[in-house]
Amino acid sequence: MSSLYTKKAFSIRDLLYRVAIFVATVAVIVYFMPRDGKFNYQFDINKPWKYGQVMATFDFPIYKADEVVKREQDSLLTHFQPYFELNKRVSEEAIRQFKADCIGRYRSLLPSMEYMRLIEKRLNEIYDRGILTAKELTQLRDDSISAIRLIDDKLSISRPVSQLYSEMEAYQQLLTADTTRLKPEVLRRLGLNAYLNSNLSYDQKRTESAREEMLNNYSWANGIVVSGQKIIDRGEIVSRETYNILLSYQKESLKRQGSITQKRFMLLGQVLFVSILMICFMLYLDLFRQDYYKRYGSLALLFALIMFYCVGTNIMIANMFFNVYIIPYAMLPIIVRVFLDSRTAFMAHIITILICSISLRYPHEFILTQLSAGLVAIFSLRELSQRSQLFRTAFLTLLTYAAIYFAFELITENDLNKINGGMYIYLGINALFLLFTYPLLFLIEKAFGFTSNVTLVELSNINTPLLRQMSETVPGTFQHSMQMANLAAEAANRIGANSQLVRTGALYHDIGKMENPAFFTENQSGVNPHKSLSYEQSAQVVISHVTNGLKLAEKHNLPKVIRDFISTHHGAGTTKYFYISWKNEHSGEEPPKEMFHYPGPNPFTKEQAILMMADAVEAASRSLPEYTEESINNLVERIIDSQVGEGFFTLCPITFKDIATVKTVFKEKLRTIYHTRISYPELKK
Repeated sequence: MSSLYTKKAFSIRDLLYRVAIFVATVAVIVYFMPRDGKFNYQFDINKPWKYGQVMATFDFPIYKADEVVKREQDSLLTHFQPYFELNKRVSEEAIRQFKADCIGRYRSLLPSMEYMRLIEKRLNEIYDRGILTAKELTQLRDDSISAIRLIDDKLSISRPVSQLYSEMEAYQQLLTADTTRLKPEVLRRLGLNAYLNSNLSYDQKRTESAREEMLNNYSWANGIVVSGQKIIDRGEIVSRETYNILLSYQKESLKRQGSITQKRFMLLGQVLFVSILMICFMLYLDLFRQDYYKRYGSLALLFALIMFYCVGTNIMIANMFFNVYIIPYAMLPIIVRVFLDSRTAFMAHIITILICSISLRYPHEFILTQLSAGLVAIFSLRELSQRSQLFRTAFLTLLTYAAIYFAFELITENDLNKINGGMYIYLGINALFLLFTYPLLFLIEKAFGFTSNVTLVELSNINTPLLRQMSETVPGTFQHSMQMANLAAEAANRIGANSQLVRTGALYHDIGKMENPAFFTENQSGVNPHKSLSYEQSAQVVISHVTNGLKLAEKHNLPKVIRDFISTHHGAGTTKYFYISWKNEHSGEEPPKEMFHYPGPNPFTKEQAILMMADAVEAASRSLPEYTEESINNLVERIIDSQVGEGFFTLCPITFKDIATVKTVFKEKLRTIYHTRISYPELKK
């Protein structure tokens, strides 16, 4: 009854976790989706219309193209005259000061008072035309402004820009205007530039008001489409005129989609779309990968990746940062393939691409391009163990992208001169981003508790501190581990298990023997310390290599998948030598279970089962009196059949066919290892 209650509680907890992660994923993805209205059609100039006949459902104006509007408005603005106010007090103050200086300090420099009157007349003429700062005058000329509106009291006068002066130009004009009566050398000594100041000030308020009025009178449309009028039909080429009509129809349609009710319908549609796709993905997991539901890390990784790519795509589209083709979508199936499996990688990729596509202008080519690239990425990276493999995958993915997109361009453009070269630059950036998968794997391992093949390869390097210490402390155990690693890896390859995982597990499974090296036969050199111990004590020393191994693994931060090999390589079996010896001395008695039994658990994966078989077979093969085909075959059959009979493999997904294949591999490898060697003849003297 208690077991049933625990199972029921566990099932409810699993269900709640699934519901929570589903709701969270859908909510986050939909939250970032654009809801500002979307036209139902995607179209472009000189491309065929892919949809059915379109009829206008309401009257709407045909808006001019953006480039036409800009050109016409620019043409209007070239005739526009900004407003400047004439400040007479500037000229009056300057001339008053000039006259005062002429009567005072400049009197000795003037040949006659006639000079003063002539200069005063020239100053008045220059000020009447208008003086601007050099910066303002340069800006008017750069903007191709031909004239300005000069405000003199309540009068508005048009004044050509060519008649205006800067302060420097006014000074030059004063020096050269009347050289017959006014000598330039005399004028220079008078410092006339001090009496020439800007007397025109920009009137921003009047100018902006006049510009706005001019643009308001501009006509944005050049025609009208009435309700019921045909716009385009399937297969017709979208001409520039039709393109403008469709853009106008789109603009007016979006205006009519601004109501709260319509936005709610759009939100509901997005929720339904994302929910249906995520339910399909969860159904796939329920049908083919139920074990992922039991491993919360696997489920969290899958949903986190889907959410990350969908949100990233929507943010990029909403803010128009870059082209979405620079996003390395192929990274998603690569990551899932490295940590989980190929089928799930492709399914997760499909779901992600379909969700992302509804926010794009051209979803069909996006879907086909991304699915092709993802499939190639999965196929080219079955096992990531070297950095060079990722470079190859990035290159093949880039070729796939380029080939698919080039094919689309040939189909739609039919002209090599119209090929979009910029898109191939984006695809190249995409391939570069794909190389960042390698460092990203490390972060994902730590965040979600996975162990990649890259980590396994690094751990299987015999120069790592722990394995180097093992080779020095327990050389016999180290050689045993190396031998069984080869046996187990070959068997794993034959039955489709993870060979790198079982190889790495084999190297570390006996690290606990480093605590008491001399108590294990392969490390003894003539002295057996078990002779001074009771059977119970000897059994406890031998059993402790499992618990000691787990402590060492914890200390050296070995991944959980490796620690599982340490705890399961003897399962819940017995130390048979000491158990049988004790039973022989205590006839009819049964010792406490924990005295001679390993703590377990029994293997629960194929790889752990292979390791248990390889461990027992390799160790027993060293005690054979002779190495014949028959003796090796009998040894392998007897040991593995005994393990099957004791129920060691009831919890792991290994079949009788797999076990038969493993037996065959072990027999072949052991015959090769212990084959008869040729004895070399002695050289006769």
